[in-house]
Amino acid sequence: MKVYSKKSVQHINASIEECWAFFSNPRNLQKITPQTMGFQITDFDNRNMYAGQIIQYKVSPLFGIKLSWVTEITIVKENEYFIDEQRFGPYAMWHHKHFFEPVENGVKMTDIVHYAIPFGFIGRIANALIVKNKIKEIFEYREQIVNQIFNAK
Repeated sequence: MKVYSKKSVQHINASIEECWAFFSNPRNLQKITPQTMGFQITDFDNRNMYAGQIIQYKVSPLFGIKLSWVTEITIVKENEYFIDEQRFGPYAMWHHKHFFEPVENGVKMTDIVHYAIPFGFIGRIANALIVKNKIKEIFEYREQIVNQIFNAK
């Protein structure tokens, strides 16, 4: 199984507490996900993020096909980082680390995703042609929205 990675770094003009309050609230996921993904939380316990939390979604990453996706928040260190991992969904593996570091004039947010596509050779072709570009688009969209929310002040 081939594992791919994507890293994204963004400066946010906010305090670490403001940043954490936004990103640790699962309800905000839909705000920072492109509408074209058809992202919809279908089940979670209406609590801010904690280790062991299960969040269920529907997504339509390609051709409008609805897929179920279940992630678990595996590790949380308040105001510093959290990790979400896919338990069921479109990837053979999904491990997403979110880091928040106070810096001059705000917060440096770093995301590191490791993922694998199912279906062996066909999955590698799908990643090269479609998936890696889709993930790149998602992070670019998120950067734009986060800029609108925090950096347009």
